[in-house]
Amino acid sequence: MSAVSVVTWLLGAVALAAINNEVHCHNMPYGGSNKNGDTYSNQNALEETTRSGPYFDKSASKNVTALLGKTTYLNCRVKNLGNKTMTLQVSWVRHRDVHLLTIGRYTYTNDQRFRAIHNAHSDDWTLQIKYPQHRDSGIYECQVSTTPHMSHLVHLNVIEPKTEILGAPELFINRGSTINLTCVVLQSPEPPAYIFWNHNDAIISYDSSRGGVSVVTEKGDSTTSFLLVQEAKPSDSGRYTCNPSNAQPKSITVHVLNGEYPAAMQHGGQAKQPRLYSLLLCLCLLLY
Repeated sequence: MSAVSVVTWLLGAVALAAINNEVHCHNMPYGGSNKNGDTYSNQNALEETTRSGPYFDKSASKNVTALLGKTTYLNCRVKNLGNKTMTLQVSWVRHRDVHLLTIGRYTYTNDQRFRAIHNAHSDDWTLQIKYPQHRDSGIYECQVSTTPHMSHLVHLNVIEPKTEILGAPELFINRGSTINLTCVVLQSPEPPAYIFWNHNDAIISYDSSRGGVSVVTEKGDSTTSFLLVQEAKPSDSGRYTCNPSNAQPKSITVHVLNGEYPAAMQHGGQAKQPRLYSLLLCLCLLLY
């Protein structure tokens, strides 16, 4: 073997050994094992075992957005409390009036909407609020009776979803056209379970003999429901109401006209002349 070949072989061997050593060192702290077979845990587990006293797990003790009137839960997870529950207590305090709501598993308020929940051998100390109202919004403090006491703040925001129908309160449409109504549910932390449409207080049937009636619902941060009524007839006139499961209903009055707009169209007790309507339409076109 030539001198060049020997040098090349030695360099390759050194490089391979360096790579193997780097991979071995990199893998050991993340579940690998050393020569003696000892297993290494991940970095988070090591950090937890080095803590000697209780601490809050903030990933499981987050702020809460609740629907008006729907039971909600504020959670406080306290780690490393262990057998100290006999000497240390976890409490919930409402900041608005500095009112003590719970201590341990006991509720200390006359408001029966509040209840302490804690399961044995669990790190979670939960405050249940039934039928939350707007006035319940605010800051709630989870306390541990250490010296000095530990505290973690949880913000509760009680909201009421809003319903809107585009074009409300009235819609005028010619006979034979398509009635296209759009209902939007806003400010809801979760989509409504369902949305019903009513026509003159009767639930609209999408498979009725009339035909040509359909609904498309798109759920997301805001939920939108589209009601389509094809080949509109005068009998389709009336009040249409959007009824979400988690919000107040909203209505719109639809007028199906036999032809062109009549000479005088009653609206709010005053007659609108066609010439005035045309002028307003032209003005809108110029502005936009």
